[in-house]
Amino acid sequence: MSELHKFIFDGLPVRGAIVRLTDAWQEILQRRAGNSETGAYPEAVAALLGEMSAASVLMQSNIKFNGALVFQIMGDGPVKLAVAEVQSDLSLRVTASLAGEVNYPLKGQQAPLANLVNARGAGRCAVTLDPKDRQPGQQPYQGVVSLNDQNGGRFERLSDALQFYMQQSEQLDTVMVLAANDKIAAGLMLQRMPVKGEANLAAATESGDAEHDAQGLNEEYNRIATLASSLKQEELLTLDVDTILRRLFWEEKLLRFAPQADELAPRFACTCSRERVGTMLVSLGEQEVESVLAERGQIEVGCDFCGQQYHFDPIDAARLFTDAKTQPPSSAAVQ
Repeated sequence: MSELHKFIFDGLPVRGAIVRLTDAWQEILQRRAGNSETGAYPEAVAALLGEMSAASVLMQSNIKFNGALVFQIMGDGPVKLAVAEVQSDLSLRVTASLAGEVNYPLKGQQAPLANLVNARGAGRCAVTLDPKDRQPGQQPYQGVVSLNDQNGGRFERLSDALQFYMQQSEQLDTVMVLAANDKIAAGLMLQRMPVKGEANLAAATESGDAEHDAQGLNEEYNRIATLASSLKQEELLTLDVDTILRRLFWEEKLLRFAPQADELAPRFACTCSRERVGTMLVSLGEQEVESVLAERGQIEVGCDFCGQQYHFDPIDAARLFTDAKTQPPSSAAVQ
């Protein structure tokens, strides 16, 4: 089962989390692979989406926000757009739009972000917070940064691009380690918390000077960040959470929260359903649906987001319109 583990370092301005997406990630891949039109994602694209899934869950879990966190990367490579969406209950879905063939074998390393998305340096990274109950006139919050570093170099790893985003857009020192294969998508995130205003962090400094809160200047955070950065992708994918934390921080005093597992665990969820597709077909009209059935023998509709396909034969279609005559009209989109 997928799981999320959160922790802090006693008396230090550092918080962390580890996510392991197993059943949720496998369902995402299976839905896309089962689509007869698109087929499975290329290996490098799947790895990129897995890392985005893990990163999005980590980011959503660290904010108190009732709504969707939408993480997007877009650019001028064969991956035109990749999106990961995580709700406040940690339900998630991902998708990617391809503009060309992807021929980048992974060979045990991270997906080549520069080649996939940022081929000519025009790539961008965006994180949007969309409130569930948006007030009139309220706009979603969005932060956008380039997929290039301050010197114009293209980020090769998604984790580096996200660390840059956190520093530039959110002013948060952050370390991320991300990895994914066809069985698991996993991530480790550490962040420096502000010293001021946090009573439990008083031990981090005697003076409480502003310099301890400045980006990159907190020595305790820098030391722990160096330890976290030593985690290898293979370790993240194969070791359990207890082993990872023990290997990395065996000299530190960790305070761990109860893991979010079972019904509280991150899970796959898409807004598409057979009922919504049926409603859409009814809105097209009985004549149009019968025309498609006469030509093809059945109707096949795929969700643009998750790839799930829904099939309707003539009997299914007839039942839709029979039921519609006794119900109020409604409409729904499939995405």
